[in-house]
Amino acid sequence: MKSPKQLIKSIGNAFNGFWITLKEESSIKIQLFLGIIAIFFGFYFSISTAEWFAVILCFSAILSTEVMNSAIENLADKITLEQDPYIKKAKDMGAGAVLIVATASIIIACIIFIPKFIR
Repeated sequence: MKSPKQLIKSIGNAFNGFWITLKEESSIKIQLFLGIIAIFFGFYFSISTAEWFAVILCFSAILSTEVMNSAIENLADKITLEQDPYIKKAKDMGAGAVLIVATASIIIACIIFIPKFIR
């Protein structure tokens, strides 16, 4: 079991990882911006609690997969910058995970917000 000091250090490392991704990766900035827009519209349209759960889950999932994909890419680039089919496969799979979550998030956002815009 971690001591409180170790736990605080771990949490600091996690924030540092997110901050590094935010500073260095343009894709997460786009996702963060879109998530903030969804939150704004959530307040504007007074979405239900269930809809808030969906928005927050999608927002956190897309940011998480962006961070994980960036970690995969950084680690792969550290191993080699030469063309390697396994490195390409790993990077493509990480990007695929982001694509899956982003697509699902867009669909959920449309289900939640399009009817509210129509009204």
